[in-house]
Amino acid sequence: MEEETIKEAAAESLGILETIQTKVMGFINNPEALLAIALKLITAFLIYWIGKKIARVISNMVAKGLSKTNSDPILINFLKNFVYYILLAAVVIAALGQLGVKTTSLLGMLAAAGLAIGLALKDSLSNFASGVMIVMFRPFKIGDLVEIAGHTGDVEEIKIFSTILKTKDNRQIIIPNSQVTADPIINHTAKPIRRVDIAMGVGYDDDLKKARNIMMKVMEDHPLVLQEPAPSILMTELADSSVNFSVRPWSKTGDYWTVYGELLEQFKGELESGGCSIPYPQSEVYLHKVG
Repeated sequence: MEEETIKEAAAESLGILETIQTKVMGFINNPEALLAIALKLITAFLIYWIGKKIARVISNMVAKGLSKTNSDPILINFLKNFVYYILLAAVVIAALGQLGVKTTSLLGMLAAAGLAIGLALKDSLSNFASGVMIVMFRPFKIGDLVEIAGHTGDVEEIKIFSTILKTKDNRQIIIPNSQVTADPIINHTAKPIRRVDIAMGVGYDDDLKKARNIMMKVMEDHPLVLQEPAPSILMTELADSSVNFSVRPWSKTGDYWTVYGELLEQFKGELESGGCSIPYPQSEVYLHKVG
């Protein structure tokens, strides 16, 4: 049984070889057919080679035109590559058509394959679409301090599928772009100046007007506090053990944390030097002698 199977396979292989040999000999004996095939191959190669050069030139022209409009470098690079590969695909289809390949059926197969791939990679395509939106609308740029999907850090890189943040303690966070566009984005460095909100409390027995004047003078004397917009102090709460103020100076965005830390330290020192107290939670216990 096995010998018969082997003989059948050998006979089939021999038949295929004879068919190939017959066609090759037919081409050899027909120089015109060989010349036609050679011309088709040369024409297809020239279409691919010249088309590839043209695609590269056009993509570079697109990038050069966008650079004159001061567009984001990420957007320029993305559109350059997108235009290049779209044109290259058209060139390849034209070259295959020159070789006699039925491009209509090929396009149908590509469309069907694209649909299947799209269904299989819907999450990746969602990240891709979100990446395009981020690059086009630019809600943030490289170096901005942002809060995205519950994570805070400096934008280190914007890719087509993900956005990479670097935290202040030098950790790297990779966030899929679909989450970036789905959640609210807080850009802490989008504006050139920011208001610094500091909560301060003094005791009920302290002179509130004096405490206010002390804190206002500290802000006016600080070199990094802006005088326009002017700093302000607002009483916000009569708490259990303190009278609370919201102190609101303005600073340049890059000086935010420096101003916050230095003012907080100076407020404590100057208020205590001026006779005011910084209250802290405490409990009073009263003992009653029974009978």
